[in-house]
Amino acid sequence: MENGMSMQAYIEEAERDLLHTYNRYQVVFDRGEGVYLYDTEGKKYLDFVAGIAVFALGYGNQDYNSALKEQIDRIIHTSNYYYNVPAIEAARKLKKVSGMDRVFFTNSGAEAVEGAIKAARKYGYLKDGCADHEIIAMEHSFHGRTMGALSVTGNPHYREPFEPGIGNIRFARLNDFESVEALVNEKTCAVLLETVQGEGGIFPAEEEFLKKLRDLCDKKDILLILDEIQCGMGRTGFMFAWQKYGIKPDIMTTAKALGCGVPVGAFLMTEKVGAHSLTAGDHGTTYGGNPLACAAVSKVLDLFEEDHIIEHVRKTAVYLERCLDELAARYDFITERRGAGLMQGLAFDRPVAGYITKALENGLVLINAGANIIRFVPPLVIGEEDIDKMIEILDGALMQ
Repeated sequence: MENGMSMQAYIEEAERDLLHTYNRYQVVFDRGEGVYLYDTEGKKYLDFVAGIAVFALGYGNQDYNSALKEQIDRIIHTSNYYYNVPAIEAARKLKKVSGMDRVFFTNSGAEAVEGAIKAARKYGYLKDGCADHEIIAMEHSFHGRTMGALSVTGNPHYREPFEPGIGNIRFARLNDFESVEALVNEKTCAVLLETVQGEGGIFPAEEEFLKKLRDLCDKKDILLILDEIQCGMGRTGFMFAWQKYGIKPDIMTTAKALGCGVPVGAFLMTEKVGAHSLTAGDHGTTYGGNPLACAAVSKVLDLFEEDHIIEHVRKTAVYLERCLDELAARYDFITERRGAGLMQGLAFDRPVAGYITKALENGLVLINAGANIIRFVPPLVIGEEDIDKMIEILDGALMQ
């Protein structure tokens, strides 16, 4: 314990000093190793949150850590007035795994969504010179907390205190193509959705729905924007979840596991959009794409390939699904398991906060996705023995 302070003393200090925008769990994490976290008093916790789908490679990966340390000793920041090698290398590797053509690095997922919105609006503006284009987003979606990202988040609870948003946003229903089609008009410039809804309850988009959206957007010259911030970077068993369905977006966003802990995001686009949207002076960022963040991206992409992360996710996800199904079958109050890969949810007929708290007390880190859903987004390197341990602890919490 630093300075001899107890964990409770740290928590009390945080409550005095930090703006109270989170109802935090009563734990102060101090270090990590593999798929485990340790608090300031040395207690060990199995981590099935991974910093909200961020720490894909687990804690203490020495190749990752060494790459960051080496970059820190070389150079951390120069600004986007100049080129830097890690950004160039990271963009090349990200293009290769995504099949997209142009990359813009941001500091976060919300900023990636902001950039995607601006690119879509500029694409529409260049077609007809009008600045009143509309974006169709999905109900129950979550895209971030900044004003643009909030405006396309399909949960009124998040938006209402901060209205008016950016305007000209309409909301359809995920997997209901007719609800999208009914909103399309001559002002529609983009359709935006998460390939797997995260905060909204772990709902995957269906293949038929995505293919119909792609056809509609092609016919109407509307941009399809897919938010892969939480479901991307291998989490569903594909580098990006949309790659399973034989379609391709015009713009996509990524973040979270892109840097595996270093704050970094990106929005990517096809050459068609790149040539007919944002140009010099339209968009910028001081920190985005800095050498440190991009060194993280570059190394993460290397390690995904070298360590066969995608193959491991596909194998491990089958086991996780089976174990969650068996657990759900034992409790009448668990109504459904849904998800894709290592992004899973158990739906309950009641609030889950108490179960999550009890699991934490017993050394398991979980989070919710809405009041009635427990979300499972562990490091992608978990093994079957880790899943067994998670089920054992969660089962004990459910029996309380």
